[in-house]
Amino acid sequence: MAEFNTETETLAEAVRTNLFAPAQEMSTLGRKGLPMLKGGEGIYVIDSEGRRLIDGPAGMWCTQIGYGRREIADALADQSMHLSYNSPWYTSNSPAAKLAARIAEMTPGDLTRIFFTTGGSTAVDTALRFTEFYNNILGRPQKKKIVVRMDGYHGSTSLTAACSGRTGNWPNFDVAQDRINFLSSPNVRLAGNRTEAEFLDDLVAEFETLIEEKGADTIAAFLAEPLLASGGVIIPPTGYHARFKAVCEANDIIYISDEVVTGFGRCGEWFASEKVFGVVPDIITFAKGVTSGYVPLGGLAISEKLLDRVSGENAKGGSFTNGYTYSGHPVSCAAALANIEVIERDGILAHVNEVSVHFAAALKALEDLPGVADIRSKGLVGCVECMVDPGRSEVTDADKALGLRIDEICFSLGLIVRPIGNMCVLSPPLIITRQEIDSMCEILREGILRAGEEKGAAQRSAA
Repeated sequence: MAEFNTETETLAEAVRTNLFAPAQEMSTLGRKGLPMLKGGEGIYVIDSEGRRLIDGPAGMWCTQIGYGRREIADALADQSMHLSYNSPWYTSNSPAAKLAARIAEMTPGDLTRIFFTTGGSTAVDTALRFTEFYNNILGRPQKKKIVVRMDGYHGSTSLTAACSGRTGNWPNFDVAQDRINFLSSPNVRLAGNRTEAEFLDDLVAEFETLIEEKGADTIAAFLAEPLLASGGVIIPPTGYHARFKAVCEANDIIYISDEVVTGFGRCGEWFASEKVFGVVPDIITFAKGVTSGYVPLGGLAISEKLLDRVSGENAKGGSFTNGYTYSGHPVSCAAALANIEVIERDGILAHVNEVSVHFAAALKALEDLPGVADIRSKGLVGCVECMVDPGRSEVTDADKALGLRIDEICFSLGLIVRPIGNMCVLSPPLIITRQEIDSMCEILREGILRAGEEKGAAQRSAA
């Protein structure tokens, strides 16, 4: 093991030689490192050279209240000294009990039973495993198929990865999709000559046809993000979720809302399902923003109506044996409680609803730039989709290269953008101000213009 000192070069070498990163491009393993961050404050992170960069993606959709919050640090330290761990199989703890009660106050309908996990992937995996357990207890072992959408993303466990419709994640993995059924992406940009209402009718009809073909008695769940975040902030047509929920109810299919990204204020509400998208699901999953990224935590809220069918006299001796060593971890739950307190105290949900109008307008002001194909946003999450030829529908390698170059230029100018193929995604910390939104969008503007100029110069040179 290397002897570390404070020099940036030594740490950078450790990244290159010892760290195996998520989404590692294997051709660059050991050859190319990653930018090193050493601090954060508010909406900014600080790199190893001391530069302040606007954290455009809020880490990974998660740093809701920003960096350097003493309230969270104190809660972590205090809880660590009182009780750092308990086994969730044999005991409970005060922070987990308090947090479950607080979240139950935020959820719609009767989704008042809270199961804690370690993050978003395990939350969604648990929700899907619950549907297996549920139907087995009810004597319906054949009712196990899961319906999802193209462009959706649900996690990195074997099961949740199989449910993710981002095809770029599939190569070189054994993705077991024998009971996974994909519906079309609800991307209104792909509606063609259809109106939004006609497009929605076709999407609903596609779902109904799938149920007829497969048989309602074989389909356990419909799993959907309120908006498809990692797919490029795809916002379904108005009324989409209510229509799909009605189809689920008519066919005894569990509706799971994956709110790992949209939960805890991203769209101006604790949960977006009901108040933003007009649907009361059967299960809601959450993670990321519940602790503002300070420590890992995830979970799900389950309808009491569902649980009543498989508990008490209806349990038939069954036990839901799914769980994790760190389920309901007291330190993580203490962080979540402190995070919720800050969001409430500082009126952050109201702030999001106020500044999101400015955010949408600032993004829309970019729509006339060369190469901008589409702009979409909801709350404080938005996407600027760029293409070499904006009139084309299919994304090319050249479009993806353009998106990556925009990201590189923005980084050099002081903004982290999340590049998803040809899409530039922004989901800043919820405390961002109007002035900071303007700064963020001005850097993005410059990045798009410079990348376009470089592309034009390269084409002229080749000619």
